[in-house]
Amino acid sequence: MSLALLDCPPGLAGNMLLAALLDLGLPEQVIHWPLAALGLEGSYRLRIEERRSAGLRGLHLDVEALEAQPPHRPWGALRQQIQAAPLAPALQEKVLAVFGLLAEAEATVHGHPAEAVAFHEVGAIDALVDIVGVCAGLLHFGVDQLVCGVPPAGHGSVFSAHGALPLPAPAVLEIARSRGLPLASSEGFPAGELTTPTGMALMACWADRFGPCPGAVPLQVGVGLGTRQLDRANLLRLTLARPLGDDGVGGANEVSQVLLQQQAQIDDASAEDLAYLAEALRRGGALEVFSQPVAMKKGRTGTLLTALMPPELGPALRQVWWRHGTTLGVREQLQNRWILPRQSATLATALGPVRIKWATLPDGRRRAKAEHADLVELAGRLGRSIEEVRDEVRRALAAEGGQP
Repeated sequence: MSLALLDCPPGLAGNMLLAALLDLGLPEQVIHWPLAALGLEGSYRLRIEERRSAGLRGLHLDVEALEAQPPHRPWGALRQQIQAAPLAPALQEKVLAVFGLLAEAEATVHGHPAEAVAFHEVGAIDALVDIVGVCAGLLHFGVDQLVCGVPPAGHGSVFSAHGALPLPAPAVLEIARSRGLPLASSEGFPAGELTTPTGMALMACWADRFGPCPGAVPLQVGVGLGTRQLDRANLLRLTLARPLGDDGVGGANEVSQVLLQQQAQIDDASAEDLAYLAEALRRGGALEVFSQPVAMKKGRTGTLLTALMPPELGPALRQVWWRHGTTLGVREQLQNRWILPRQSATLATALGPVRIKWATLPDGRRRAKAEHADLVELAGRLGRSIEEVRDEVRRALAAEGGQP
C-alpha cells in the first residue's frame, strides 16, 4: 500500500498540491505528457522556485500562460476534449471525476444544468495544469490511500469572473456539502480565500477520509508553498508514508496487515445494483471487493459480496452498504494478510508512458508488472498488438536495468 498524508493547516490550492508533488521528486515530464495529449503543449510554462514561508522552505509553483485563452470553457466541450485525449485510463477517469465534481458544484450554486456550466477560473490553463498534474503525480507515486487534514475555507470575499463572491467560495461550500466533507474554522486567519474550488475538488476525489493522520512511518515529505503572505507558514505538506501495520514480523520483505472484512449475502438485488454497490465500496476506500454465488434459504440463488478495508474505514463503509444495498445486516471480522512491498512508477518507453508496479520479493529481487490498462490504451491508440507494446516495455525496463 502506498499511503499519502496531506497536512494543510492554511488551506488547499491546486498549485500548492502540485508544488508538493514536485518537491517529492515528481519528474516534470509526468505533468507534460498528459497535457501534450490534451493538445496543450506549448501553451504554458511551469515557473518553479524554492522559497521560504515563516522560515520554512518549500517549492512555489506558478503556471504561466503562453498564448491567449478563451474567456471560458464549457463543461461539455472540456469533457469531450478529455475523453478524446489518449490518456492512461486511470488518469482520464480521475481528471474527469475532478472536473465533473466542479461542474456539478458550479451548476448547483448558479442554478442551471451541469452541461451549461462555463468554467472561468477553473477552466483556465493553470487549473488544467493543476488538475491533470496532481492526478498524474499521485498516480506516478502509486498512491492508493490518502488521508487529508481538515482545511479551513477562508472568510470575507474574493473577486471572480462573476464579481465579488462570499467566502467560503460557493463551489467549495457546495463540494463539502454534497460529499459530506468537513471544513475547519477560519477564525484567526486574515480575510481571504484559503481553500480553492480546485483544491477542494482534487481532495474530494482523492482522499479516502478527512481528519487526523493515522500512525505511520514517514518516508518522504514534499512541501508546497502558497503565494499569500499570512501571519503563519502558508504551506501544505504531502508525506509518503508506511502504515504502522507494515512492519509485522515475517520473512524478509514480507509485510503484515490487519484488515477488516465486511460481508453480506444478497438475493434481492439486480446484477446492475450489485455492481453499483461494489463500485461504491471501492470508491469509499475498500482495498478489495469481490462476489461469489451462494445457495440461500428456500433454494434461492444469491450473491456473497465481500469487501476488505483498513479497520478504521469500517463505520464509513457500513453506511455505504445501508445507502446503496438491500441487505439488512453486514458481518464483520478482522483478518491478517501478508503482502509483498510494492511501489508504482511511470516508465518512459518509445511508445509512450506506462505505469509499472514493482514488488520486492523475499530474496531481495524486484519484479515489475505493467498496468494492463496502459498497455491496452497504447495498443488501441497506436494500432499495435498488446504483445508488441509489452515487448517495448520489456526493452525499456532492460535499458534501465530493471527486471520485467
